[in-house]
Amino acid sequence: MVSKIFVVFLFFHVFVFTEVLPATAQTWIRAGYWYSGSEFPSSDVDSALFTHLLCAFASVDSTSFQLSLYSPSDESQFSNFTATVRQKNPSVATLLSIGGGTANYSTFSSMVSNSSSRKYFIDSSIRTARVYGFQGLDLCWVSANTSSDMFNMGILFEEWRVAAEAEAKSTSRAQLILTASVQFTPGSDSTSFPSDSIQKNLNWIHVMAYDYYMPVWANFTAAPAALYDPTSSVNTDSGIRAWITSGVSSNKLVLALPFYGYAWKLENHKQNGIGAPATGPAITDEGDMSYKDIKSYIERYKANVVYNATYVVNYCTIGTSWIGFDGAEVVKIKVSYAKDKNLLGYVVWQVPYDDDKWVLSQAAAEVGSKNGKNSGKLLAIILPTTAAGVVLSGFLLYYYFWMRKLKSKENVDSVKESKNRVTYPAGAGDFNNNVPNLTIYSLAEIEAATNKFSFENKLGEGGYGPVYKGILKSRQEIAVKKLSKTSTQGYEEFANEVMLTAKLQHVNLVRVLGFCTDREEQMLIYEYMPNKSLDYYLFDPIRRYILDWRKRVHIIEGITQGLLYLQEYSRLTIIHRDLKASNVLLDDDMKPKISDFGMARIFAKDNLEANTGRIVGTYGYVPPEYVKRGIYSTKSDVYSFGVLLLQIISGKKVSFLYGHSENLSLLEHAHDLWKDGRGMQFVDQSLDDTDSSCKLMRCLQIALLCVQESPNDRPSMLEVFSMLKNETADVMIPKKPAFSKPTAEDEANKSPSQEDMFSVNDATISEVVAR
Repeated sequence: MVSKIFVVFLFFHVFVFTEVLPATAQTWIRAGYWYSGSEFPSSDVDSALFTHLLCAFASVDSTSFQLSLYSPSDESQFSNFTATVRQKNPSVATLLSIGGGTANYSTFSSMVSNSSSRKYFIDSSIRTARVYGFQGLDLCWVSANTSSDMFNMGILFEEWRVAAEAEAKSTSRAQLILTASVQFTPGSDSTSFPSDSIQKNLNWIHVMAYDYYMPVWANFTAAPAALYDPTSSVNTDSGIRAWITSGVSSNKLVLALPFYGYAWKLENHKQNGIGAPATGPAITDEGDMSYKDIKSYIERYKANVVYNATYVVNYCTIGTSWIGFDGAEVVKIKVSYAKDKNLLGYVVWQVPYDDDKWVLSQAAAEVGSKNGKNSGKLLAIILPTTAAGVVLSGFLLYYYFWMRKLKSKENVDSVKESKNRVTYPAGAGDFNNNVPNLTIYSLAEIEAATNKFSFENKLGEGGYGPVYKGILKSRQEIAVKKLSKTSTQGYEEFANEVMLTAKLQHVNLVRVLGFCTDREEQMLIYEYMPNKSLDYYLFDPIRRYILDWRKRVHIIEGITQGLLYLQEYSRLTIIHRDLKASNVLLDDDMKPKISDFGMARIFAKDNLEANTGRIVGTYGYVPPEYVKRGIYSTKSDVYSFGVLLLQIISGKKVSFLYGHSENLSLLEHAHDLWKDGRGMQFVDQSLDDTDSSCKLMRCLQIALLCVQESPNDRPSMLEVFSMLKNETADVMIPKKPAFSKPTAEDEANKSPSQEDMFSVNDATISEVVAR
């Protein structure tokens, strides 16, 4: 038995380690396209500023569907590209890019639609990459515009990955990197990119976040590569969110940066802001200008450059010529955005468009190397994996018998938990008998309301599954939460949320209208909340300004009232267990409503604590007693409320580190600043409490009381409500927050009874979602 377990373990360890080492495991990517037609020698590229360089573009023969190069001179440039780049920087990985803007649509469409044509293409692409020394391949077919093209492209990606794996195995070489260039958003009115296949088969994709507006067709000035746009969904932030919502993880997205801009001819040189009337392109035939040329124009005419923070773009006016572009500061902001969104990196189009001093490339690389958030990712994966192998190999027997013991313990836990909570029938047939005022919808009704769950109607996606906007025949707007086939949640959570949400009626709780279990579907139908969720505003550098302190106070008060109802005023006591910014929805009047009761638990009024071996919740919002011992109570939601209150005050996420050395959690950072009398440094700079009776520093102190280590030290929600509403009510001095790193002074004063506060517990967090 031991030998068998050991063999299984070795296989598992080798499998994990080999999955980490190939090209899929990347640090922060700093990539750039070099176009062979640019007449810029590849030897002149400052390759020290990049981790990956792409040689563009190989074409596809319309008859054989094999790779071809445009001319003998091109072939020489392609064949020498890797060697030339590596002479200056051996660490740079090179990729061969195929297609591009001039790719023949019919050739590519024919190639992907036939299995033998795909094989010709795949085999020749791998062979060409190996012959010329490239470490990867990039498909740049962005003119695909039909559902069949997209479907067949997905098949191509799958076959490409299988062939690359087989080739690497047979030749004992490192597997080729496989990437693709895609539009800024995954879908259009008629079709969408094959997100599932992309997620499964490609190392990453280059999201072309530019060319939103061009002077050849837009008769007004615009930000050609707007990071944000308050008036339209045509912007980079919306596109990135859409890609993630479609199922492609953020760490497979590489943000493309344009090292060029566009020039419009103004109708009136006095009207020269964004959106000013224009009559077409200026300076060049199509208005396109490299950053090198734009900078030259600015210096020649001593033009005044304007930065627009709403769209995140630079522009300048020279006579009647208006030029929109990304300067060094804009590039820094966009790279910072990519890091904040946990993207894999950035890629530039194209490297030769930078100026002679590589200003833009240096600006991007400078931000990309800051903070070390991604630079150590590979070591952070490999070293713990190796260490785990050494440690676990010595404890296999212990692990085997411990798992048996744990399974037994889980059975006991489930019995204990069932005794502590009210149980309701979970069968779909029982819903109508136990829950008042619920509508049972058919699948046909929901499909009609959501346009068959179209991409355009998709609002977002959580651990349960996707959420769609719908309009019923009565013209009522609804939100449909549809259980995903891959969801870690299941029928218990579905039944739980139907029962709870329908029975709980409060203005600060989202109202469930009905459900659908037709054809084995599990869908919850809610009232539609037009202003999305709180996190949509809090963590966005532009939208956060919509929430001034007065609005945030109203939101805090609404969340407090909702929790008071759950804990104090409803017939039973309900513990939400997953309170967080994304689960606070906002209605037309920005009134907050707590949502997502799939993880909630019900108690009788005299039984307010339970224990479980299955830990659920969201990383950063879960209290220590729950993580370490599986104990949850009303004080668990108080803790989550405290974390949320800190986020509302600061506009900061819990998933990042803060402080002078960036080694503090959000909670520790808040406590340190408050303790030193520097609490205002923690506050969102846009906030001003002079017109509000609820003061920021008082709120900060209340939040810190809620996130203390011991549940007994935390106030009840009634006490929180009293402290928030009554300026004269006493506020205790908060102790250090939970999960704080022990200082040397703490270690010296620690008593034996405190040991288990920092011990490792065998509880596992099974449904934690990073935020």
